[in-house]
Amino acid sequence: MSDNDKNSLPHERRQDEALTELSKAIKSRERQAKTAPLLVVFATVAVLALIVGGIWFAATYQGSNDEDATAQSSSTSPTTTEPEVKTAAMPSGPLEPYGDSVTCEYVAGEKAAKEVSRPEGENVPATGTQSVTLSTSDGDVNITLDNSQSPCTTHSFAHLVKEKFYNDTVCHRAVKSPNMAILQCGDPSATGTGGPGYSFNDEFPTNGVKPDALNSPVTYKRGTLAMANSGENTNGSQFFLVTQDTTLPPKYNVFGTISEEGLATLDKIMDTKVKEGADGAPEPEVRIESATLNS
Repeated sequence: MSDNDKNSLPHERRQDEALTELSKAIKSRERQAKTAPLLVVFATVAVLALIVGGIWFAATYQGSNDEDATAQSSSTSPTTTEPEVKTAAMPSGPLEPYGDSVTCEYVAGEKAAKEVSRPEGENVPATGTQSVTLSTSDGDVNITLDNSQSPCTTHSFAHLVKEKFYNDTVCHRAVKSPNMAILQCGDPSATGTGGPGYSFNDEFPTNGVKPDALNSPVTYKRGTLAMANSGENTNGSQFFLVTQDTTLPPKYNVFGTISEEGLATLDKIMDTKVKEGADGAPEPEVRIESATLNS
């Protein structure tokens, strides 16, 4: 597919394709790692940088609503050994502190997958936490939104919860491999192309690393709550829940954590509804019956 064709794809579809490419790259890297006695070649890092930078991890899409998360790297030569790609720790916080509040810009875009208003962007709290319960067909998943990490993200997410945007929606994607395990939700159309009709900017950890480190993989730890996107500053409604340490570039807004009880629910889903090596919808489906902001 040409670059022009890709640019014409719906926002969310580009996200799904990005995540798919990222996942394929990781699987290729894993297969070659098994046959390579020494894994110390700069070529792999270069390939990763190109793929990750160009694909933006199946949740990186600009202009549309594709929001998926997966990372991969590939090599065309069967005789080339690939190095173990070292990942950095997640940065501790933004390079420049937010202060007590921030101003967020929620930019109108394509038609929303489900009717919802845009949140107000003035005086958005950048401190404190909020508690949300995702009641799913497989049990409750309690999450904590951290305003100090990505305040515009938590503000948008809480707004969508209040307006019942996530109620009765299917989690359309799960990825399960040695380097990544996520459940992706937040698209009422369950196609990977739906969003809230607006987008907002990247936050943490993008703002926690220097520009030359944006393509260097970091570890999204088990229990992390993060946004899917299809490119720079294309965050919308789709998000992913990390069930095992996952390698990705620092381009997906981290905005909270998953409780131990919630992880137990997610582990059950990943064990019973997602096959090893999978990258697609869980079977049978996983549905968010309701999302509730706890007082």
